[in-house]
Amino acid sequence: MIYFDNASTTRCSEQAAEILIKYSSELYFNPSSAYPEGISVKNDLERARSRILRALRAPEGKLVFTSSGTESDNMALFGTRKPNGSRVIISAAEHAAIYNSAMELKKRGYDVRLCPVDIGGKVDYEAFCGLLTPDTSLVSIIHANNETGGINDIKALCAAAKRVNPDVIFHSDGVQAFGKIEVDLTDSGIDLYSISGHKINAPKGVAALYIRKGLNISPIIFGGGQENGLRSSTENTGAVVAFAEMAAYFAENRKKLTENAATIKNKIASALSEIEEIKFVSGTDSSDYILTFSSSKVRGEVMQHALERLGILIGTGSACSSTRASKRVAEAIGLKDKYLDGVMRISFGIYNTPEEADEFIKAFFTKYKELSVYGS
Repeated sequence: MIYFDNASTTRCSEQAAEILIKYSSELYFNPSSAYPEGISVKNDLERARSRILRALRAPEGKLVFTSSGTESDNMALFGTRKPNGSRVIISAAEHAAIYNSAMELKKRGYDVRLCPVDIGGKVDYEAFCGLLTPDTSLVSIIHANNETGGINDIKALCAAAKRVNPDVIFHSDGVQAFGKIEVDLTDSGIDLYSISGHKINAPKGVAALYIRKGLNISPIIFGGGQENGLRSSTENTGAVVAFAEMAAYFAENRKKLTENAATIKNKIASALSEIEEIKFVSGTDSSDYILTFSSSKVRGEVMQHALERLGILIGTGSACSSTRASKRVAEAIGLKDKYLDGVMRISFGIYNTPEEADEFIKAFFTKYKELSVYGS
């Protein structure tokens, strides 16, 4: 099997799986317990927190562990203190976790504005600056777009927002970026940043929200007061430690891992550029881990199923058959007519190889020739 859908989720690494098993079968103690075993596990949890903060280059910041990137995004939007009716700005191509949360804020009376994006999903800087007002209380801009791989300059956008209102809270969904794109949260001025374990070969069910030192937010889950009162629930220590292990692995090996992903992406992009009716959505400055394109002759879902029968798994943002979120993003980036239905996303991970790219290219061209005759 060739797995080219790593933007959806990744295979849990052996080292992460071993850590998870160890903490489930041997070190299963509750980190809130007062006896030595519980205290030891609590210390492991805190060491993991510090490791991830170092990977974010924000050792003085706070980090709250959550169950998912979606929960982290919800905490960022609903846990921040915002004057009633104030302006909230997001990009038009945000992940559903941000978009739908923003729509809920709109129902509650906030002035929610969507910033236009280009075909790669990147925010239009001039349009963004035009939306900023002194009463803008919250901005949330995705770092690396999950559909297109487009990378936003969140440092520049944050600076622009704070020039208009120094008290604005700037959040970024970094789920697709963390580990793959170098980030320095201390230098960037970002207030809140969401990350998730299962995008970097850690287990599912563990994520985090970075909070800038000095910024206070309110919990959205109530109970026993874990995570310094910000996220009640017994911590999933094994998953947290595994998350930290993979965060450190990606930080230490970023250059090698990125070069491998770029080699695969460039090889496939070069081959597909020979097909006239294929339009690339991912730009040259997009994430090396994501390649999104669209065909006017073959629907994305049709190609997806044709390839899966050959043991090749890819993603699709098809407007006709995928989620409403994919349709929304496809329209936001300007895809029209048949190109709306022809979106395909291939995304790479640490276990993919250039040889798999060669196999993919051969299979894709074979199936594309068959399917394009019928125009899907």
